Formats: sequence, C-alpha cells, structure tokens
Amino acid sequence: MSTVLRTPARTAGPTHTPRPWAAVFALARLEARELRMITSVFGTAILYMVWIGYEVTRQGDFPVLQDVDRDTQIMPMLFGLVVMMNVNRGVLRSRRYGTDRHFDVLVVEPWRRTAAHVLSVVPAVLFTAACVTFQFTWAAVKPGAAGTGSLAELAVGPLTVLLCGAGGVLLARLFPSVFAAPILLVVLLFGMMFVATPAGPAWTSRLSPVVTFSGVSPFPSDMLGRLAGWHALYLVGLVLFMALLAVLLSGGRTTVVKAAVAGSLALTLVGVVGQSQGTPAAALAARERGSVTPEKVRTCVEHGKSSYCAFPEWTSRTDDWAAVADRVQSLAGGRAGTERLTVDQRLDARDGLDSDAYLPPSAEPGHVSVGMDWGGNRVPEFAVAVASVLVAGDEKAASEMCDARVVTIMWMALRGASDPMGSLRDVRLDDSDSGSAFVLSPTESFGMSAAQTRVVAELLKKPRYDVAGKVKAKWTELTAPETSIERVAELLGVPAAGKTTDGADEDGRAGSCEE
Repeated sequence: MSTVLRTPARTAGPTHTPRPWAAVFALARLEARELRMITSVFGTAILYMVWIGYEVTRQGDFPVLQDVDRDTQIMPMLFGLVVMMNVNRGVLRSRRYGTDRHFDVLVVEPWRRTAAHVLSVVPAVLFTAACVTFQFTWAAVKPGAAGTGSLAELAVGPLTVLLCGAGGVLLARLFPSVFAAPILLVVLLFGMMFVATPAGPAWTSRLSPVVTFSGVSPFPSDMLGRLAGWHALYLVGLVLFMALLAVLLSGGRTTVVKAAVAGSLALTLVGVVGQSQGTPAAALAARERGSVTPEKVRTCVEHGKSSYCAFPEWTSRTDDWAAVADRVQSLAGGRAGTERLTVDQRLDARDGLDSDAYLPPSAEPGHVSVGMDWGGNRVPEFAVAVASVLVAGDEKAASEMCDARVVTIMWMALRGASDPMGSLRDVRLDDSDSGSAFVLSPTESFGMSAAQTRVVAELLKKPRYDVAGKVKAKWTELTAPETSIERVAELLGVPAAGKTTDGADEDGRAGSCEE
C-alpha cells in the first residue's frame, strides 16, 4: 500500500498595494527632522524669535498695521537662505557619501525623492507662518493700533522660505556640487543690491521676494498701491516652477509634470506683469482726494466740546488726541478755556509715499492739525499745536509768532506731561533744554529764544497749581503780543530774563519779531 502525500494548496495571502507616496511623505518627515536638527537652522530660528521679541517691544503702543505687515518680511529672507543652503546639502548627501547607486534598488524613484526634499521644507514654512502671525497679532491687539493689514503681505515671509527651499533642491539637481549654493547666495545678494532695487526699473525692483519700501510716515491703506496680491501670485508661481522643474530634471517627465511646469511658468509671468503695472489709478485718486479734499473722506467724532476728524482707519486715535487737547485746554484762561476746537488729521501724498511733504499751517480759527504718526515725540508736538491755536487763534498766526507768548504756549503744552523737561527736549529740533532752538509742530516750526527757554524751564520746575492760577488770572496780558518777556516772568513769579550790557536778550536778540 502506497501512501500519497499531497501538499495542501497555498492560499493566496492579502496583496499589498504599493504606496509610493507614503514612502515620499515618510522621507519628507525624515529630512524635515534632519533639517531642524542642523545647528545653523536651529540657531537662525532662535535668532528669528529673539528678533521678533525685540521688534514687538520697540514698535510702541500705536502701530500702523499696513506697515507692520511689511515689517514681517525681513527675517524670513535670512531664515530662508539658511534653509536653502541646508536643503541643498541634504539633497547632495548621498552624492557626498557615495550611496547614490544604492537608491536604484529602492521603489522610490529619484523624482519622488526630489519631491520629498521639497516637502521637507514645509515645517520651516509653518514655523515662519507662526512667527509672522504672532508678530502681526501682537501689534493688532494693541488698543492704539490703526490701519489694516494685508494677507498678501503677510504671506510673503512664508512664501520666501518655501521659495528658498525649492531653489535649494533645484540647484542640487542642476549643479550637483556643494559649492554651487554658496556661489548662488553671493550672486543673489549682489543681484538684490544692484538690480532689484527701487532705483532701477519698476519691474526689476519687484523681482526680489521682499520688495523694499521707504515711507516717511504712515498712509491709509487705500493710498499705498503696493500690488501685494500680484507679488504673492508671482511668488506662488515661482515656487511651483522651481519645485516642478526639479522633479522634471529628476526623471519625472510625465505629461502631467510637463504641463504643470508650463502652467507654473505662465503663472509666474502673470504675476510679474501684474506687479509691474505701476501705482494703480485708484491709489493715485485716493492720494489726491485725501491731500486736497480730506473732508470728503475723514470721519469726525465728537469728544466733549471739540470735534476730531480722522481718516477712517485712524478714528480709534481720537480718544488719545482728545485726552491731550483737554489737558492743554484745561490750563487756558479766558475764552480759550471753553473754545470749541476742531482737530484735523492731514497729509499730503500727491508726490508719492517717500516724499516728506510740507503741511502749510491752517488759517481757520480753532483748527488744529495732527499727523498720521502718534506716540513718542508726536504727543508733545501736538500739545504745542493745541496750545498755539488757543493762544494765537489759528496755526498761521502761531507760526509767525516770536514774542513772549511762546512762554505761555510751551508751559501749557508741556506741564501736564509725565516728564515736562523731557518733553521740552523732545519737542525742540536740537533736543536741548537751554539756549535758542526751533520748536516742532505738525505744520510749521517756530523759534524759541534762550530767554524764553530759561523762563519755561523755571516754570516747569514749579508745581502746577502754583502757575495755573496765575496763567488764568493774567491770561489777557500773557497772550498779548506786546507783553515783554520780563513782564511775563514777573506775572508768573520767576526771575526776569538776563540782560547783556547792550540791553539785548540772552541770545543776542531784542526780544521782538524783528531780527
């Protein structure tokens, strides 16, 4: 009897569907972890956060958001260049170590490995986006914040880092040498210095990831005309073009990839053309309207007995203006103590945003000008403007004043400040508290003699109640153009100004409006 042994039929196990993209994402995570552990990347990230801490502490309590969004673009450029150098080294790692030939036995094709290296930059981009968001949000939540930020401007920082990462991968595929990236870095730096600058043609100045802008003061967002949306579109197209071209050069020569490369190039060109069109007509019209007929766009808010007219994005500042104006007016006597003031926010943007345009003083009685900036030295300057109008009647008359009324103006403007002597130095052109100098204001400055400075300094050292009653009681005489500096000093209870042997004032002038 023979026994037949039968081998049982092998049952087919579950089939495993290849998942090449899962391997791509796994490699991207690995490369991202390697990237963030590199000393230069980690150190630059720490420097980035320290820089943000410094920026948020120095921007003051009254930031303008359409300037803050542009300020978020500075450090991402440096961080992106560091990322580019190290991503480039990561792509070339296998070439340096002689392990390229081992990749031939893997299921992940070279073009997929290239895609993984591009994706490894995403965590650095997200880190940049978090830093940008924190920097802008810190400014936006301040009670004194004004203006409107732009999402397109805020996107420039993260897009710059992504662009640098994609550029590092593409450079490794074009020139597989560790020396190519440093050479390109030098070329880019010289290119940004000598080609993509505001002094060159408009279209070349916007080819840099970060478009430089120099403005003398903040402006409403509708007057900027920065074309930020077109610039962001240009960066998106350039990122896609570099990344897809790197994939194409690595062997991903499919019809889809070729079409995507062509589409991304077209998108980049559309962005270049769009951002090279010059200042939009709407922005030019807004500048003309806001400079010539601001009353058509300003919003007026009533605070007490006075009116405060501001551009729409600045209406939150009217509370701060009113606090300063009320403080100054509370020290005035006669009718000036109850006069109705109209505070007008003014600008002149007709010559462009980088022009420091002169604002002529207003001849309308009771009208006080205020600029677009606030905080710091702008506060005592506005206080001087309010006091000048209360004493002289209007800004034009105050700008022509050079008699002893300056003493009353300066005491009213500075006495309520937390540091009166410091405010005196802040409001003078040479930052001094002795001798003659020009006093700054939102419109036209006026002169302050050495004798007037000495009397004001003496008054600021006295208690407020000791001088306030005398100012109100002798208001008419103190605000009369013919009252001498000696008489003002006598009325306010301070030593009279010194005289030289020829009878002139301490600064060599006769104390009148004639030189």
